[in-house]
Amino acid sequence: MGDILFLAHRVPYPPDRGDKIRGFHVLKFLAERKRVHLIAFADDTRDMKRKDGLSKLTGNRSIIWRSKPRAVAAVEAFFGRKPVSLTAFENKPLREAVDNILARHSIDTIYVFSSQMAQYLPARPRQRVIMDFCDMDSAKFESYAKTATGPMAWFLKREARMLLSHERSVANRADASLFVSEAEAALFRSRTGAERVHVVENGIDTVFFDPTAQFKRIDTTGALIVFTGQMDYRPNIEGVTWFVETILPHIQVRYPLARFAIVGRNPTEAVKALAKHKGVIVTGEVADVRGWVAAASVVVAPLKLARGVQNKVLEAMAMARPVVASAAAAQGIDHAGTISVGETVGEIAEAVVALLDDPARAAAMGQEARAQVQRRYSWNACLAPLDSILGIRVKAPPRKSAA
Repeated sequence: MGDILFLAHRVPYPPDRGDKIRGFHVLKFLAERKRVHLIAFADDTRDMKRKDGLSKLTGNRSIIWRSKPRAVAAVEAFFGRKPVSLTAFENKPLREAVDNILARHSIDTIYVFSSQMAQYLPARPRQRVIMDFCDMDSAKFESYAKTATGPMAWFLKREARMLLSHERSVANRADASLFVSEAEAALFRSRTGAERVHVVENGIDTVFFDPTAQFKRIDTTGALIVFTGQMDYRPNIEGVTWFVETILPHIQVRYPLARFAIVGRNPTEAVKALAKHKGVIVTGEVADVRGWVAAASVVVAPLKLARGVQNKVLEAMAMARPVVASAAAAQGIDHAGTISVGETVGEIAEAVVALLDDPARAAAMGQEARAQVQRRYSWNACLAPLDSILGIRVKAPPRKSAA
């Protein structure tokens, strides 16, 4: 049996944001079964310093700094007739690292995490290829284009069209294409006609995200509504802006002192400006998000555009907090009615107010949400389909002899 080559668009350590969390747990799962070699990009200088955190899980590791300016990637994309999402990740040293690993080691499986990394596959792979799309990026850009105008609308439509062609081509070459939810998988099948499409859901570490665990608590009084996420990511920016400008004022009619905390790294200037609104807090990066989630009266996920499974929702559920999510953010999560879901400004505002009005119900809802996550979303359970996809035969535990 050969080794696995794991290609990632972002080094999956530390597991502190959505894509890195999934990447880390998939890598850990695979490393428990085979030797895994990792080749990945880094776009945060701190990640270059912390890459040794994966030493116990990997054989060889090549972490390549990704520094290509977006403007350069855009020019290359235009003249090369490629999507910017690909040219932004074109890198000669990384390609050389892939060629080197394939030449020096017996690799029988290449696990590609994110479609940008599929450009590093051999022209005719002799290895099994597992393409973890996670979400359908072309559909995301198509959604962006619907609300854009002028040159930006043209660019986004172009990106969506070219990414769809790329996704279709990669799926035809892959032995398996993975998505985090059945909704994403079904959309991909309908748009591309691809076969060998599988669902491998995101999980949650319910030991780490446990309200009784040891972490720094946030002192707070009164109604606190919390949103967590990477705050330079467009859907998150749009979601918190929508909440602050149109939903929060309705809540503050009944709860004038209600506060809304936007918790997450790299807030853009637009996000920082939201702190000028009454009751709005923009924290920036925090050492441990659990303190803010645990302090929340309600956790919200008011995303207008969301693909796949939202880790922020699973984390809040695991922390036994009551959650109010938009229909888009709740899609793909088997929450079994343990979170509130709203579509309109009025529905989301009313759901938050109802939970603030009834703390006992909110607490019970949080406990039910945690129980659902524990039943349904352990990482081992969510990643179990990978064994059959990879053709790995898992040994059954030894049978106990009769007494």
